[in-house]
Amino acid sequence: MNRQVLFIHGGGGGGFEEDTGMVTSLRTALGKAYEVHYPQMPSDESRSDFGWLQKIEDEITAINGDVILAGHSLGASMLLKYLSENELRKKIIGIFLIAPPFWSGDETWVQGLKLKEDFQDKMPKAVPVFLYHCRDDNEVPFDHLLIYKQKLSQATVREIANGGHQLNNDLGLVTQDIKSL
Repeated sequence: MNRQVLFIHGGGGGGFEEDTGMVTSLRTALGKAYEVHYPQMPSDESRSDFGWLQKIEDEITAINGDVILAGHSLGASMLLKYLSENELRKKIIGIFLIAPPFWSGDETWVQGLKLKEDFQDKMPKAVPVFLYHCRDDNEVPFDHLLIYKQKLSQATVREIANGGHQLNNDLGLVTQDIKSL
């Protein structure tokens, strides 16, 4: 049976399309031993999380067997929110987070995206976490990686010199880490 990877794309109107290159890179590099699930996330503006947490739950539930979770930008931050606020019924093999924003502020729109103060204590235990962020990311400030590095002290952190927000659509480093599990 192939290893199962669930990739949650970044936000914005074109997030799904913009991250297709990253997913193509991942699928190609992982090869036939892995199945990469790439659902299009909802944009339900009536919900504070845009409906993403329920969609993540549905996608994880639909996968047979253990799952590897990967996400980019908003998708990465929503995976953290889901994992730290829900009881898991599936075994998570690894968590791979690319350029996750660390949401803050008092604005109404950001409340459904913010992590709880103690989110790191609620994460699945003994599951490897990997963080990736390019220094030249123009979308999510590099400082956000430093916040996650402090809060998720057990995580493997990959500080990348360049590649922008999309890692130049090259997930070779992520692939190496997935295959190392």
